[in-house]
Amino acid sequence: MKKSLILLVLLFSIQSFSQELTGNQLLEKAIEYHDPNGNWNTFKGTLLVTMETPKNTNRDSEIQIDIPNQFFSVKAKSGKNTSEYRIKKDSVQIVFNGDENPSDEILKKNKLSIERAKMYQNYYTFLYGLPMKLKDDGTIIRQKVAKKTFKGKKYLVLKATYKKEVGKDTWYFYFNPKTYAMEVYQFFHDESKNDGEYILLNKEETINGIKMPKNRAWFKNKDNTHLGTDILTKNN
Repeated sequence: MKKSLILLVLLFSIQSFSQELTGNQLLEKAIEYHDPNGNWNTFKGTLLVTMETPKNTNRDSEIQIDIPNQFFSVKAKSGKNTSEYRIKKDSVQIVFNGDENPSDEILKKNKLSIERAKMYQNYYTFLYGLPMKLKDDGTIIRQKVAKKTFKGKKYLVLKATYKKEVGKDTWYFYFNPKTYAMEVYQFFHDESKNDGEYILLNKEETINGIKMPKNRAWFKNKDNTHLGTDILTKNN
């Protein structure tokens, strides 16, 4: 009887251990869900994104991402003005209301700059390239996967940090434990201060074979203040 009990406990322990995923295994399953055919590295497509923020007019953006040719552009309309950034490898062009050579005065007045162009490039390619972008060089994936309940739902949570030359923030990615779909992500500049934001993902659009979040709602970690929502639509 005692031997049978020991064997039963041992068998249960082995089965439980075998079901625990490492961080890399969870990431692979999430990528398999979002990008089953491995299309991200050859992605060429247009994303139409409307940014809704409290007390501000909507910002409509047309984003072109061409990874093989190292091209990125974002054309944004807010109110009466239209601004556009075009990046081809290391070359950056800024266009404002159709003017392809705006003056320094116009650039300064409308907060347009090369640094801002590259910020938008990193922002959009990172967020719409998730979770595939977590395989980029400089990303450090914690191998211990956490199980957490967030907003009343259970998730498998992947922690990612970065080498100093890449970034300083700490990120958490929340995946559906059954489908491995990414449903929430969260970042902190300094986790001890509970700063940073969390982002709730709702619905999906499939673009070039990749499942991307249709709605991304941004909130402050500290007080749950709603900062805005990005809404993705297909370019038909």
